[in-house]
Amino acid sequence: MNQGLIPRRYAKALYKVGLERGCVKPCYAMMNSLAAAFDHSTRLKDTVANPFVSIDDKTALIAAAAGVNSTDALFADFFKLLVQNRRIDIVDDIARAYTDIYRKANNISRVEVVSASPIDSDATARISRLIAAHLPADATMELSSRIDPEIIGGFVVNIDNERLDASVSSQLKELRLSLLK
Repeated sequence: MNQGLIPRRYAKALYKVGLERGCVKPCYAMMNSLAAAFDHSTRLKDTVANPFVSIDDKTALIAAAAGVNSTDALFADFFKLLVQNRRIDIVDDIARAYTDIYRKANNISRVEVVSASPIDSDATARISRLIAAHLPADATMELSSRIDPEIIGGFVVNIDNERLDASVSSQLKELRLSLLK
């Protein structure tokens, strides 16, 4: 996903300061939590974009969504900078850009397994081993799963920007296209 130049610059600056202060990994966890909070709550997006909500309320809401404690000086400084530069409304894009920078620097691949019904732990472990075998030796992966009944059966694996679609719905689409020819 392209977040734009400005959020990427803020994320890069936060990453560099995190390296200097030795807190890149905790910052990654907080930014990951923040991005997930924005994914799961449209009300959070609306509240941060609302010009009638005070900056203090927005900052407190974002800090709570990120899981920031009151003693975290890096985030306090970062939020102060965002408020000062009137960029608090793009914090969602900054969080996503930061997680992208961190994953690239640490060779982490995002893997999502989508299935029509819940997958048992044995099948998840097998899929995880197969995916790990195809990643570079020094790479790690963040595995997540999601249920989408629309794929009817089978599964879809998304690895960063690649997709392996072994779903029944895609096979039905291919069959339909071949019959139409």
